[in-house]
Amino acid sequence: MPSAPQHWTARHFSQANPAGPGPGCDSAPDLLRRLAESIEELGPAEIQHIVVESEPTEHGHCWSGTVYFHLPEDDTD
Repeated sequence: MPSAPQHWTARHFSQANPAGPGPGCDSAPDLLRRLAESIEELGPAEIQHIVVESEPTEHGHCWSGTVYFHLPEDDTD
């Protein structure tokens, strides 16, 4: 008999550098620092996946990132 499919739900948040002209949009280090600070603020989270990407704009490449995670209270075992 085949086993029942398993399903998971992950929480997530996204952050992006400020868009538009001026400093900041194209700074990958700035985005990574903000993502790291936000992850630390989660406390004992289990990080599942981090996606970082840049999008070309008229003002250069703007960076953004999404973090997928689980919190201890999400466990239903």
